[in-house]
Amino acid sequence: MSKMNIEHPEFVYDSEDPEGFRAGMLRFGPQVGATRTGTSVYELPPGQAICPYHYEYGEEEWLLVLVGRPTLRTPDGLEELAPWDAVCFPEGPTGAHGLRNNTDETVRVLMYSTVSPTAVSVYPDSDKVGIWVENAEDKLILPRSSATDYFSGEA
Repeated sequence: MSKMNIEHPEFVYDSEDPEGFRAGMLRFGPQVGATRTGTSVYELPPGQAICPYHYEYGEEEWLLVLVGRPTLRTPDGLEELAPWDAVCFPEGPTGAHGLRNNTDETVRVLMYSTVSPTAVSVYPDSDKVGIWVENAEDKLILPRSSATDYFSGEA
């Protein structure tokens, strides 16, 4: 059995993340031997979000607020969360979510999800669809308007 103490996480920030989406992350599921579930701790500085508003097919996600009061956006609207609030985001449009820190203090949250080798994320605000698969060459993010007929291009 592997274990890891996450009381003082070392967050990784991606320098390519645009302003408004600069969250630190510690993805530790693989470090404790997880293969079918994923767990990450995120650090959200003031004014930052984890990712754009979205929902998924192929994965269910959970959120647990550890520190601070982030603002959660769901199809029902905006709600400020408090430490130890837990939320489940089911697959599909009813599970749409986005998390932003609208306060002056740093927020920390833990996110837990099932892990699937194939998943789809839908981004309603930008009208995009992301397709996530194990083969990096087949990963795509496309505008929905690029949809085509099933037999398009076939002889």
